[in-house]
Amino acid sequence: MRRVIAAMVALAACAVMSVGSPAAASDMLQISVSLNGTSADGNTVTIDPGKPAELTVVATNDSSGVVRVRSVRVTGVALALTFFSYDTTMPFDVPAHSKVTRTLVLDFGDLGGQAIGLLPTTVEVVGGQRDVLASTDTVSDVRGTLWSVYGMFGLALLVLTVLAWLTAFIAMARHRLSPNRWRRALRFLSAGVGTGLVAVITLSVLRLVPPAPAIEIPVVLGAAAIGLLLGYLTPHPAPPPPPSTRDDDPTIAMHTQRFDHTTQEFA
Repeated sequence: MRRVIAAMVALAACAVMSVGSPAAASDMLQISVSLNGTSADGNTVTIDPGKPAELTVVATNDSSGVVRVRSVRVTGVALALTFFSYDTTMPFDVPAHSKVTRTLVLDFGDLGGQAIGLLPTTVEVVGGQRDVLASTDTVSDVRGTLWSVYGMFGLALLVLTVLAWLTAFIAMARHRLSPNRWRRALRFLSAGVGTGLVAVITLSVLRLVPPAPAIEIPVVLGAAAIGLLLGYLTPHPAPPPPPSTRDDDPTIAMHTQRFDHTTQEFA
């Protein structure tokens, strides 16, 4: 159980520290993206795994040279983990001081088993050296199933979080928590971290709030702080009662010995 708790804390640390810093993009190219006619700039785009999606990329080259594009990449990330990534080869050139529009059809047929709900999504235009020429961020509403990788990940975190709370409260009820306050606080910290992670994923699956760093970091840190505070404020475990040694006990101590029938009388 301690290994599981350590893994949950490590995952939360990755989600907080790895806030999804995007790859360095070139300043030569600017792109705007639309999916099935819906602009990705400031809007939530819907991805239905049962239907092909038309992705339109408008690339604007403000430099004095030709920019060569090799492929277009679509990536969905949550809690610093990549849950889907599609890389489509589509070579084209963008002349200097020009604008080029390209439309490609993406097959998201297997996405239903990978993700569900709102996910931060990045569309990148990649060059011949695998360098990111330009990128744009949006939010995708994936119409997947609860039994997808993302959904099962959330259910597994829910089970582990419930176990963490149960073990902590059972240990407190049986007076088996550490006498040290900070050790007790760390015992509840893992449960708080798990609660924060489950809350972030639940809001995403219910299509209320996407798990963007601006949302997930305060939620996870707040839940972790509550768990830490609860553990710190738990009462000190009561020591076991000492054995009774009352001096006013009226009982007289007696020692008995079995009579030996083989003893012979002396004449």
